[in-house]
Amino acid sequence: MFRNKSAVVSLVACIVAVITALPTSAATVLKLSHNQDRNHPVHKSMKFMADEVKELTGGEVKIRIYPNAQLGTQRESMELMQNGALHMVKSNASELETFEPAYGTFNLPYIFRNRDHYYRVMQGDVGEQILATSYDKGFIGLTYYDGGSRNFYANKAINSPADLAGMKIRVQPSPTAVQMIELMGGSPTPLAYGELYTALQQGVVDGAENNPAALTLSRHGEVAKVYSQDEHTMIPDVLLISSKAWDELSDSHQGALRQAAKNSMMYHKTLWEEMTNEAIDKAKNNLGVKFVSVEKQPFVDAVKPMHDAALQNPAIASYVRAIGELAE
Repeated sequence: MFRNKSAVVSLVACIVAVITALPTSAATVLKLSHNQDRNHPVHKSMKFMADEVKELTGGEVKIRIYPNAQLGTQRESMELMQNGALHMVKSNASELETFEPAYGTFNLPYIFRNRDHYYRVMQGDVGEQILATSYDKGFIGLTYYDGGSRNFYANKAINSPADLAGMKIRVQPSPTAVQMIELMGGSPTPLAYGELYTALQQGVVDGAENNPAALTLSRHGEVAKVYSQDEHTMIPDVLLISSKAWDELSDSHQGALRQAAKNSMMYHKTLWEEMTNEAIDKAKNNLGVKFVSVEKQPFVDAVKPMHDAALQNPAIASYVRAIGELAE
């Protein structure tokens, strides 16, 4: 019975040694879902953030990124995050408006005067307040990613709201986007983005609105040859984390994640500018798209009822006033 005692002791000693050598706790792995490909600036920016989080936490927090809607569409991913089945999601203010009304502030046409104004808001108190509003909805925002200015494109110039009369314009499934086109005189047509190329090609819609990259990355410049730069909206992408996942992080890990997220916003700013310039050059020279500068004021006047209503809306009125005060 005791002949194998020394062997048992040796075995126990080995087991203890192995257990002692193991890390006291496994790394926290956060799954992040988004709908862009790996070459898109937003993916590269989130990869930049993930690398910095890993470095700042000594590998104790890792972010695993799933691009190309591998874990579901943007809306499906949002719902999974709210239910606690997914940790992080990249969405945008248009879609977030249906989950948290405060994000509707960013969907107002001409809420931003220019790109400098946009960044003053995103980096300031107003931007931070809106990121924090949705905690009780199951998620909070960490940072914003520039989505550029949205402009009209079709096979004719849109120099004034009068040019939109009778035109079916594809919009995102956002109540604000629908109302904007209605006030400008067009016919808003909500449509899945993946169906837009064919819809433009077949005349199901007469035009659309998006940033210049849509002309090249989605090849819309092959079927819409005039890009009218009215810059009606600058709608940000938003990086989100579930309230549950956030609460499970230590204070130091929360701080590291916030810092890395904010740094990635500025990293993204440079990437986005480079991509936009490349897209415009390619659209002009390779696809033959004509870029037209338009007078904004008639468009601004057309959507004034939206601003008047926003200032009476308790969910967003304070944000709208604060953003206006940051304009030069």
